[in-house]
Amino acid sequence: MRKAIIRFHYFKLIIVSIIVAVFSILLADSLKKVTGFYEDHILQKASNFPLLFVLLPTIGITAIYFLRKYLFKGKANKGIKEIYQTIENRRDELPAYKIPSHYFNGFLTVIFGGSTGIEVSTVVATAAIGSAAYKRKSIANIYKTELICAGVAAGVATLFGSPLAGFLFAVEVIAKKLTKTIFISCACSALIAWGFMFIFDHNTLFNFTVTSWNFHAVPYLIILSILSGFVAVYFTKVVIFLKDRFGKINNNFIRVNVGAILVGLSILCMPQLYGDSYHAIPGLLNQIQHQPFTINFVLLLLAIVILKPVVASLTLGAGGDGGVFAPSIVSGAVLGMLFAVMINHFFNTQFIVLNFALVGAASALSAAIHAPLTSAFLTCSLVPGGYVLFIPIIIACFIAKYSAQFICSYTVYSYKGAYKVKLQP
Repeated sequence: MRKAIIRFHYFKLIIVSIIVAVFSILLADSLKKVTGFYEDHILQKASNFPLLFVLLPTIGITAIYFLRKYLFKGKANKGIKEIYQTIENRRDELPAYKIPSHYFNGFLTVIFGGSTGIEVSTVVATAAIGSAAYKRKSIANIYKTELICAGVAAGVATLFGSPLAGFLFAVEVIAKKLTKTIFISCACSALIAWGFMFIFDHNTLFNFTVTSWNFHAVPYLIILSILSGFVAVYFTKVVIFLKDRFGKINNNFIRVNVGAILVGLSILCMPQLYGDSYHAIPGLLNQIQHQPFTINFVLLLLAIVILKPVVASLTLGAGGDGGVFAPSIVSGAVLGMLFAVMINHFFNTQFIVLNFALVGAASALSAAIHAPLTSAFLTCSLVPGGYVLFIPIIIACFIAKYSAQFICSYTVYSYKGAYKVKLQP
């Protein structure tokens, strides 16, 4: 009798996970396509009138402010933190309004130039779909974590065209454990996402093809992964610092407009920082292929690495929606380009810049979200032939993760030693 009840619960979990996956896929796919279309369209139009770059982030973040105030009753979005609170506390739930809230806020943030991405918006919205299914007690009221993970797995898989990356993200980042029921829900969700991509012919994010990699590049890739760890820690510190400073501004009008104008001015100086900045990667790679080493170009790459986290943090501080996904991928990729250009010029090597860009993207993402497996499989799915680089990428992801952890622990230790501060565990 007990085995029959368990089998029945597993059957319900499978059915509801499939339903959650279908709705999550539709949400993620529609948000990805509509955001990509309008981001490219507005960016193209604004390129003809550069001063619009200063105004556009103000339009987007102001629209988000009024939506939050009047449509969503002033309830703030807190990103992935909301998911953790829901999972850890039995009584906490992700309310259904989180679905349209993150959907529209992520869309408005990115299309008007806010320097983040739709990834975190998608993750929280799809988690809310899973939470909504959990709340229907007649369906599967004992599987809250499992259904949240099912939604997230389908959403991430759809965004990046990698069911395995979606599965691993749900396990590594959201659940942070792997049980039989979590495996069942995430596997069902990933399979449905794979079927969706198989039927509708998913395209990779970038069209550059990886063909090979040089074993002699491994020492340089290790150095790059350590540098990516520094970039991830820098990003985290900047986000915490700027969000804290903006949080102390009591006047909403000043907070929104100061942040948005600073974002707009940054984009005016560097259009590569517009939106998620994925559009900048092909242009930079093509420029490297057709242009010899110049100081101005190196400084441009360095500026993007430094400023992308800052502008993303300003976007979030002003009230935009998003997280570290896109900024980490872009900063890491540009860091990889910069590193490859430098060593090719000064050491007369012939390393493939694209390979370094992908390793940089993977390692920076791994260090930022502490998920090396997710980062490796996700990055390999960004370009055709990406799995050719799987070995160097997986090594770099683990090195970057532990480098970032070491850097954080060292800075905390130094801080305690210098100021004698007793930190809470």
